[in-house]
Amino acid sequence: MDDDTHDAAGRPAAPFDMAAARAMWEEYSAANPDIVAEHPEWEVDRFADTADYATEIVEWVETRDKRATSDLVDTFLQRGVPLPRVGAHWVVCDGEGKPRYVLRTLSLRLGTIWSADEAFAAAEGDGTLDEWRDVHRRYWTRICASRGEVFTDATPVVLERFEVVWPAAVADR
Repeated sequence: MDDDTHDAAGRPAAPFDMAAARAMWEEYSAANPDIVAEHPEWEVDRFADTADYATEIVEWVETRDKRATSDLVDTFLQRGVPLPRVGAHWVVCDGEGKPRYVLRTLSLRLGTIWSADEAFAAAEGDGTLDEWRDVHRRYWTRICASRGEVFTDATPVVLERFEVVWPAAVADR
């Protein structure tokens, strides 16, 4: 969904391995039929747009207890996908397209880069709030420029908190 501040010339992330993502989703679904019955929708995504950084960021789920992410509202609109919904699931992949975790959205907030607080920045794994703003301002400026747009501090963003629900060995519950 976000976080890439590395050189934009980095190797693009690989396509998602949809068969493997579906298999991971089906394993989770079989083990948690009641939760899936309440919230059956799921997506496949990654945290960054270059291969190396997408893999680095997904590893923060375990190494830095990453439990939040953010992205531009326009990114969802341009991809033709709905904004995340509380309770919905997503299979997050690394830069090679391999599924790593099933995540479940706990909360969402629409705002701007100024809507995040220290707790949110820490949950993203980016350090302090000032560091989070610097990282995301550079990333979103690059993303907007690649689309012929201009990022400003008033550009709408989605701030999402999530939990890890699969694989069971690393799930939050």
